[in-house]
Amino acid sequence: MKALEGPLWRALLVFRIAALGYAAVLMIGNFQHYHWPLGGWLVLSVMAAWTVVSSLAYARPERRGWPLLTADLVVTAGCLLATRWIVQPDGLGVGAPTLPMAWVASPVVAWAISGGRRRGAIAALLMSAADVVVRDGFSQATVNGPVLMLLAGVGIGHIARLAIDAEARLQRATELEAATRERERLARGIHDSVLQVLALLQRRGAELGGEAAELGRLAGEQEATLRTLVTSSGPPSATTRPRRTTQPAAGRGPFRLPASLSRTPAGSSARIAKLSGAPGLLTRRDAADAEPELVDLRPLLDRHSTAGVSVAAPATEVLLPAPVAAEVAAAVAAAVDNVHLHAGPDAKTWLLIEELDDTVAITIRDNGAGIPAGRLTEAEQAGRLGVAQSIRGRIRDLGGTTTVTSSPTTGTEIELQVPR
Repeated sequence: MKALEGPLWRALLVFRIAALGYAAVLMIGNFQHYHWPLGGWLVLSVMAAWTVVSSLAYARPERRGWPLLTADLVVTAGCLLATRWIVQPDGLGVGAPTLPMAWVASPVVAWAISGGRRRGAIAALLMSAADVVVRDGFSQATVNGPVLMLLAGVGIGHIARLAIDAEARLQRATELEAATRERERLARGIHDSVLQVLALLQRRGAELGGEAAELGRLAGEQEATLRTLVTSSGPPSATTRPRRTTQPAAGRGPFRLPASLSRTPAGSSARIAKLSGAPGLLTRRDAADAEPELVDLRPLLDRHSTAGVSVAAPATEVLLPAPVAAEVAAAVAAAVDNVHLHAGPDAKTWLLIEELDDTVAITIRDNGAGIPAGRLTEAEQAGRLGVAQSIRGRIRDLGGTTTVTSSPTTGTEIELQVPR
């Protein structure tokens, strides 16, 4: 059952029962004036029985098809037409109530909910035709019922279509958000591993020259292509399609990677995986675990402590769920890597861990060159995902916040706050 359509069907059930009760009250007060009183009670019994049957049938979405809708219209029209032989004919022509009264609008509402304005209008016109037959034509006293049914069919049909369209848009937006989150999650993992290594190959290859320079150039092309793939919303265009590598030329033999290129730096994905105890991604198994294991965040961040990095942590354990701690450690590793890459060779880094009432705060501060204004936005647009995804994206998905403060004179400070 659709979430926004279900309440409309329940409202129809309430309307049908209330209209049946109203018709019963009118019949109790007027049956002694009927041309055939017993027939009135028979019609009321049919109305009560059909109210039960139709309500149970409409409760099952798979039964809301043409057979049920047609039967609903036929039974209701039959009860309405029976009024001609039960109620005094003279009274019907001047606006006397029919046996079903407002109950005749039930199939009109059902048709409107199931098919929108057009179907609701068709049902209203059919029921109005039956009303005209009962009353022997239109008059100022008898036109109100058909007009109200037509307005109800069109209005409720319009509301039903709006509700269904809104639900469809909400579903698409939810799916798009889920796909975007998954894409960002994959982009963080790629940034922390493949892109880092490709960038390293490009730099080392340019430094070594020769065949290593050609390898570095190819690695740079693949890095640019991969960054385009993880930051764009559609498939790559022909101009950004990955270049197909060719076989080595005859007589040259296989190309060997120099030993200097085979080593990853301290800020590479290998260190990130070591620090986080995972590839930096929350797995479905972790997400489904109702009670994840609590781990101490301090050992994961203490491994950053080197000659240029000072780590300050509380004396007591800073416990977080294992998947959360892994993501926090990966975000901190990305922040420290950025210091090594961009702050300058003489930059110092201070890492502070604070345990607050309902959050854990990690501050990464350096005395480097700082981040120029607008540089983070330019980097994100260019596919540089270090701050946008590896840091901010991770902390955002954990329900936390990231604050970046930077100036050329004081360096950069990144504060991560994660709920406990």
